Amino acid sequence: MNSTVTAENSARAHGGRKGTLNSPSFLALLATQFLGAMNDNMFRWFIIPIGKPEIGDAEALSLGLACFTLPYLLLASVAGYLADRFSKRTVIIACKVAEILIMILGIWAIQIGNIYLLFSIVALMGCQSALFGPAKFGSIPEMLRDNRLSRGNGLMGLITVVSSALGFIAGNYLYYITQPSLENPGTFSDIQIAAFALIGVAALGTLVSLKIRKLPAAAPTREFPYNPAKETWHQMQLLRSSTPLLRTALGVAFFWMLASLAQMNVDTYGINELQLTQKDIGPLLGILVFGVALGSILAGIWSSGRIELGIVPLGAAGIVLTSLMLFFTGNSVGPGAENATSLHYSLSLLWLFLLGVSSGLFDIPLETFLQHRSDVETRGSVLAAANFLAFAFILVASFAFWVMQKHLELSASQIFMVLGLLTIPVGIYIFKLLPNATIRFMVWLVSCTVYKLRVKGLKNLPKKGGALLVANHVSWLDGIFLILTSTRPVRMIAYSTYVEAPWVAWLSRLYNTIPINVEDGPKALMKSIKSARNAIENGELVCIFAEGKLTRSGYLQPFQSGLMKIIKGTGAPVIPVYIDELWGSIFSFHGGKFFWKKPRRWPYPVSIRFGKPVLHPENEKHVQRVVQNLGVDAANFRKTYQMIPPRLFLRKCKSQRFQLKVSDSMGDERTGGMLLTGALVLRRLLNKFVLKPDEKMVGVLLPPSVGGCAVNASLAISGRVPINLNYTLSDSDINYCIQEAGIKTVLTSQKFLEKRPIEMDANVVLLDDLKTKVTLWDKLVSMFQAFVVPAWIIERIIGLHRVKSDDLSTVIFTSGSTGLPKGVMLSHHNIISNINSADDLLQLSQKDCILGILPFFHSFGYTISLWMPFVRKMRSCYHFNPTDARTVGKMIEKYKATLFATTPTFLRHYLKRCTKEQFASMDVVITGAEKLPQSLAREFEEKFGIFPTEGYGTTELSPVAAVNVPPSRQLDPDEVSAKPGTVGRPIPCVMAKTVNPETMEDLPDGEEGLLFIKGPNVMKGYLNNPEKTAEVIIDGWYNTGDIATIDEDGFIAITGRQTRFSKIGGEMVPHLRIEEIITGIVSDPDAEEAEVEVAVTAVPDARKGERLIVLHKHLNKSVDEILKELAQSGIPNLWLPSSDSFLEVETIPLLGTGKLDLARIKLLACEAFPVEVAS
Repeated sequence: MNSTVTAENSARAHGGRKGTLNSPSFLALLATQFLGAMNDNMFRWFIIPIGKPEIGDAEALSLGLACFTLPYLLLASVAGYLADRFSKRTVIIACKVAEILIMILGIWAIQIGNIYLLFSIVALMGCQSALFGPAKFGSIPEMLRDNRLSRGNGLMGLITVVSSALGFIAGNYLYYITQPSLENPGTFSDIQIAAFALIGVAALGTLVSLKIRKLPAAAPTREFPYNPAKETWHQMQLLRSSTPLLRTALGVAFFWMLASLAQMNVDTYGINELQLTQKDIGPLLGILVFGVALGSILAGIWSSGRIELGIVPLGAAGIVLTSLMLFFTGNSVGPGAENATSLHYSLSLLWLFLLGVSSGLFDIPLETFLQHRSDVETRGSVLAAANFLAFAFILVASFAFWVMQKHLELSASQIFMVLGLLTIPVGIYIFKLLPNATIRFMVWLVSCTVYKLRVKGLKNLPKKGGALLVANHVSWLDGIFLILTSTRPVRMIAYSTYVEAPWVAWLSRLYNTIPINVEDGPKALMKSIKSARNAIENGELVCIFAEGKLTRSGYLQPFQSGLMKIIKGTGAPVIPVYIDELWGSIFSFHGGKFFWKKPRRWPYPVSIRFGKPVLHPENEKHVQRVVQNLGVDAANFRKTYQMIPPRLFLRKCKSQRFQLKVSDSMGDERTGGMLLTGALVLRRLLNKFVLKPDEKMVGVLLPPSVGGCAVNASLAISGRVPINLNYTLSDSDINYCIQEAGIKTVLTSQKFLEKRPIEMDANVVLLDDLKTKVTLWDKLVSMFQAFVVPAWIIERIIGLHRVKSDDLSTVIFTSGSTGLPKGVMLSHHNIISNINSADDLLQLSQKDCILGILPFFHSFGYTISLWMPFVRKMRSCYHFNPTDARTVGKMIEKYKATLFATTPTFLRHYLKRCTKEQFASMDVVITGAEKLPQSLAREFEEKFGIFPTEGYGTTELSPVAAVNVPPSRQLDPDEVSAKPGTVGRPIPCVMAKTVNPETMEDLPDGEEGLLFIKGPNVMKGYLNNPEKTAEVIIDGWYNTGDIATIDEDGFIAITGRQTRFSKIGGEMVPHLRIEEIITGIVSDPDAEEAEVEVAVTAVPDARKGERLIVLHKHLNKSVDEILKELAQSGIPNLWLPSSDSFLEVETIPLLGTGKLDLARIKLLACEAFPVEVAS
């Protein structure tokens, strides 16, 4: 018997157009079943109390069940014939009409007071139900899509048991209010309420059945079974021809036998064991039925769109346990009524409820498997045979109950024990048949308790045929999760040392794991590869972790060539798989160790994406790019459920309410609680006195400081967009930014404006003035919210729960190095995805403290220096002047800062002016914005013991795109996480590629080209400039404008900017490369301060197209000496500037971020060489 059955590719013609669970036709079928099952039980339990005085309690219970069940055996072949020969809708309607007539006969039988006629009417009801059954169940797979079958059957089971319970209650109630007697039947008026109820429900069911859509006959040429016994034998042979279907049908029959025994036994158990009266029995059966209903629903939910037979052994185990507990509970009550306590009653309710849940779990997967696995042409016959078995077992149950009660004189408790003992061998047999499915489901159940699993793209798994699944490898649980989520069995390729260990070897054999070990030699390796190939060619799914080992850094490692040896020539597809968010779990190497660490969240989120099949992959690199692309999709999918930074800020401040969170060089220090209090107070003041409700864009003009943190946080939690203005720009450029963003209000301070006076075209609000408006009430309310009120309540009070991940977080204006500033729109998702990637690589902890020296108008300052410590359990300290090396050193020493980012230019200041002791706590130094000279890095390491690494990013990339992992955060020396001379590999869930600048075709590894980046860090776009956005973002790829190479390990080396190349004599000449060489020639290693002394640009030239110009400060060497050494460096002659192309300037124009002001440099060059411009 297979453990799972998946849906077929298309709806079968016989079923017509299949629908969902809320389709009108399926809802009508559910309603029809509800009313029919309710009426069956209402009539039966109305009749049984009438018969008890005449023939005895046990006899009435057994006879009532036997009369109702026997027709299922006698009419099984006819029922199957009708369900196949005619439209199932027609059969259902005809049965409902018959129900009305039977109810009329039943009322007449009560009136004449004939006990035999009364039970004959019960038999007629059994006939009606027997003919109705196959048509009802056969309709479900013709109405519902295959991936809805489990839930559809779960709903049908729920409807059946609930309606049966209501019928039981209603039947007993009708008897109670009418009190009919066979000795004294009375007049019709005495039982008219019962008559109207029974006939009315039957009539309503008939009307509802008319809403079922037309279903074509499955076998319209089938002949009538004139010999029912022969037809039944034929149906049984048809069922017997399929061993899985026969076993399933026997399982269903066993369930109905147990259900019948339990239903009859509950009545006796309540009266004899618990000493209840007849009217108090109802809750016992009701709770049992409610449990079955819940179990049916759980079976549908846990099946997750497939048929999960692994649930069945769990149900069997539950039946055994709860049956035995009912025995012990009932058996513990003594013969005196005073010994039956409320505890016994409560425990009995509990065990009956769990018995029902277990029964629902046992039955629903089997019912669903039976429907789906049977062929549509013979489904009616197969279901009829299964019904025959089920009701044969029910008939056996009715006889067995009578024997156990009357002849063996077993108590109700002992009957429950028998029920449990009977289930033990059945459960063991099922487990032996389905060990894989059982273990897989149990592991899935445990995993879903600890993990929150999200799966996308399951439809990309082939329904049949072989395929190779290729996945990234993040944790020890990767293989288990793939086995759990796949709709088909998956054979894992795993390291032999692990899978052949004694404690897992039997599991490996059970799941047909393919062991592999490169250390065993080429012969053993080829044997493993051949085994995997054979499995794929035999139509199996095989999975390989192509990196060859678990990641030790969070990076996707280069794929090995073995996957191509497996798949090549098989004609089977590669199915790319990306496992997301498991990095950081206790089963990953995050933190430098497996297992022994505290879980970061509960339940821990896990996302798995199955990509579209890749046919005939070119090589392993091709497959790796596809998997990387899935990683980008996975990261972007996180925004559908991941918290935005302002919501995380609330939680982190609360978790650190009494711990230092932020501080600055002006002496301001705040705990998490006080930072949140200040942000909430400021929010109240701004909303009350300054900002209009619809005012979204708000300017901020403050240095990196605690005050700047509070203002940005206050605006963010208010759902507004803080825009930190670049105060290093000219007044006109600042006002341009204000106008572009539609800013009406700018928040700043008097102290700041005294240092940098600006005339702004906006309402300038001084925070100093707002302080005087703070009331005691503002402080008390904000402090209460910050320290006492749960974060989720605050979110709803301030409306933060309505802010989405794709909503704007900020607008950062670029420095305008090549023109007017451009407004880069960054979303909350951009910000948090960049922080997540940085955290994955740097493995941040509560011990970390970041030194923020970059302004908040800088994208790195905003994302990493401001928001990263806001949303992680770490600290931050700030200083507004990155060139003030002495204060920077004091801040690092005072607050034990562990990481900061800077530029190589600023790094030279710290090298000259800071002491080794001041940097004792620092272990992460990352540089950017300009190339990091390796000589500077070595010199810095020699003094401070810290090797600075280089990263890369742009404002448009939120900003981090690539980074070399610092040595102190590298967890495995064998895994390459950094390469000097490069800017590192793309951060997790980010892709990079190079293209030919002219043809835009992708380039292979090692070839220089235009760098493109793709990932969740790519901006929303340029503010008010969709045309420019469309130019730089193509199919999700951002054109950085930088020229770079990417090596075989994925490390990026920036060789220049596209705008910093000149086309001279048909060749591209890099300004940056020439600049670096001249700087090395003229720089003074003993200089106190390292300043930018050289900048290369170009002006138009009539003869060559462009002419190189070198702007320089006063140099210690002549131009001729420089040109001589430049020529000796080995660069082409075409790259050499002429001796009259050197222009001495007082200072090299720089932007506020320390980058070259390319626009100003170009203008100076053009002014100095007007003839060339004119020509």
